Amino acid sequence: MPARLTVLSGPSGVGKGTVVAALRALVPQVWVSVSCTTRAPRPGETHGVEYHFLDRAEFGRLIEAGEMLEYDEHFGNLYGTMRRPVLEHLAAGVPTLLEIDLHGARQVRGSVPDARFVFLAPPSTDELVHRLARRGTESAQAVAARLARAEMELAAEAEFDDVVVNNDVEQAARDVAALVIAP
Repeated sequence: MPARLTVLSGPSGVGKGTVVAALRALVPQVWVSVSCTTRAPRPGETHGVEYHFLDRAEFGRLIEAGEMLEYDEHFGNLYGTMRRPVLEHLAAGVPTLLEIDLHGARQVRGSVPDARFVFLAPPSTDELVHRLARRGTESAQAVAARLARAEMELAAEAEFDDVVVNNDVEQAARDVAALVIAP
């Protein structure tokens, strides 16, 4: 299997995390980067598993030191990917996957142009609204902000090498897995 960087992106609520969890079962040799964030953990989240939970000072230090491959601020929090672990896994011949937002994907395209960029799309905007509301982890105002951002992200679909529609998690995971392991 080639050691290529694959970037999976799509709007909030499309099911990126769920698809990546299913992908890990299908292709366990793929290393999935754990992003950093300054937001507080949601119930059940563990530092180093879902995210590296950092305070703003530490996140800022990583940015200043050039240690972030990509980063962005939205909904009042910083999110990003540490550069070193990604490059180390690629150098070791390990296929690597980033699950990141559109802004981050654009930054990675600038620094790793030979990566494969995959857009995970919802089957419909109505379904995306339903998924965001079903989460139950955010206020109505936060859901509205995510929907506004999702509209902008959906418009960027054409910037990606491949599009996978998440109508069925297992099928979407198989589709992404085929792209991750394709030569």
